[in-house]
Amino acid sequence: MSYCPKCGKELTTKIIDENERLVCETCNYTEWNNPIPVVAALVRYREQYILARNKQWPKGYFSLIAGYLESGETIEEAVLREVKEELNLTGEVTNILGCYSFFEKNQLIVAFEVNGAGQLQPNEELSELKLLSKDELSKYDFGYFEITQQIMKSWTRLHGLD
Repeated sequence: MSYCPKCGKELTTKIIDENERLVCETCNYTEWNNPIPVVAALVRYREQYILARNKQWPKGYFSLIAGYLESGETIEEAVLREVKEELNLTGEVTNILGCYSFFEKNQLIVAFEVNGAGQLQPNEELSELKLLSKDELSKYDFGYFEITQQIMKSWTRLHGLD
């Protein structure tokens, strides 16, 4: 961001509270650049767990269902909405798997385990699904998805699989 979203003047960098911030000298706007909240769901469906491949990802890369928290939603509502939008499943949150800082994308990810029900039908964002048993999931290699690896370590500890 180079220009103020309020008045259009050029932004300058200042140190505020020991952090670099973009500031508008004209109208005093400050770009705080706080992390964006994201929810992630490990969905259990008919005794298996669903992993998904987004259409934008390379072949062979799978992760959890995820999306942004929207205005006016609780994090639980957001994760269940994402499960409905991406998989067409109704859901029930069964466990929170933790909060994870994803610095590369300036996101805070809140991960849940969700029981899904209904007729599984992936939306247009997804190109492929993988359904794994609990044992298969506990051994699955998520490759360069480091945050997913961290979430899954919490899941394996929660279920005594570590």
